[in-house]
Amino acid sequence: MRFASKVDLWLVLVLGAAALAVLWALARALAHAGSGGIAVAAVAAALAVGLPLWLLVDTRYELADGQLRVRCGPFRSAIALDQIRSVRPSRSLVSSPALSLDRLHIAYGRHQAVLVSPRDKAGFIAALQQQAPGVQVLHP
Repeated sequence: MRFASKVDLWLVLVLGAAALAVLWALARALAHAGSGGIAVAAVAAALAVGLPLWLLVDTRYELADGQLRVRCGPFRSAIALDQIRSVRPSRSLVSSPALSLDRLHIAYGRHQAVLVSPRDKAGFIAALQQQAPGVQVLHP
């Protein structure tokens, strides 16, 4: 089953403002430098706009083939479902493949964890429990 990430408006605004700031700085630099840096500026502009857009459009979580697959733009990871110990709500600010602060903290392995923010948290937890019955769901 596939679950899209919940997206907070503040994050969209921050990513958009950062992209606009980079584009503005590139435009000013090109205006003063002439045509010599156009190729570099085009690559930087593509990254400034493309990467945030990629993150916003392509962050999702999939439960399939005995794994939790986490995808956040170009970043990917897979966690074996039998390694997941617990799931609990979180509002941690730690960097993670989650586009919202309405998150789930998933503990797995010995001391590893990942934060995710599925739009349908209840559906995600139910699907996880169905595919990995040993997962402990903790409440705050």
